Amino acid sequence: MGAAAAAAAFLALFLLERARPLRRWAEPGLGRVARNLALGGLSAAVVLLLQWVTLRPFAAWAEGRGLGLVPALGLPRPLGLALSVLLLDYTLWHWHRWNHQVPLLWRFHLVHHVDRDLDASTGLRFHFGEMALSVVYRALQVALVGSGTAGLDLWTGLLLVSILFHHSNLRLPLGLERVLVRVVVTPRMHGIHHSERRTEVDMNFSSLLSVWDLLHGTLRLDVPQGGITIGVPAYRDAGQIGLGAQLTLPFRRQGPAWPGQERPRGARRALRLQA
Repeated sequence: MGAAAAAAAFLALFLLERARPLRRWAEPGLGRVARNLALGGLSAAVVLLLQWVTLRPFAAWAEGRGLGLVPALGLPRPLGLALSVLLLDYTLWHWHRWNHQVPLLWRFHLVHHVDRDLDASTGLRFHFGEMALSVVYRALQVALVGSGTAGLDLWTGLLLVSILFHHSNLRLPLGLERVLVRVVVTPRMHGIHHSERRTEVDMNFSSLLSVWDLLHGTLRLDVPQGGITIGVPAYRDAGQIGLGAQLTLPFRRQGPAWPGQERPRGARRALRLQA
């Protein structure tokens, strides 16, 4: 997906979510959006550099040697591409969950979650350290799956559109979203994942296809959007969410993000999407 197409998708969602907001804005205005775009721009520069210098040459090298599951199956090209997208998306589900469970990874992923609103700009708001680590994991995905450059590019394009879409604050008709969420991650589904409640944020780890949360018992759809407060309880002050504070956050001392809250125990499938 080219930069122009990504910019067009972002602009369309940015305008639509302000015309039909799903949740109330905690920080109206463009200051927060500007911070998110600045942080996202730095991260994009880092990841694009690493991808072109390391990941794409590695993917071409692995493809030339037939590494991975998909080449071993000898499928026709269309089926191979489809399976590559599925497996790359499934292995990303694990990476996302590890970002919440592994302390080192969480130090960086926390930057994404402390945003007090959730909109299309949040979908670009990732710390450059997290993005750099994700390139290393992406290389492991490519080697395991055997997606090649074509499968990687197809999945990456679909993923970027999905990330912008499900982070948006766009109010879709509830009936339409109940249909969509059976296949892809939607704004209401991902809004639950950005809740300040631990029992909600540790659910809904899917990034493109929603089936992975259904498969692992981490799908939760029963939380009304009006009952969700976006963010992390330990990071509510304005001084903690500025651009400079966010750039240095992973490298500073961090206390409990959810003081007094425990992780959800056991699998849970709450499948009825709420307004």
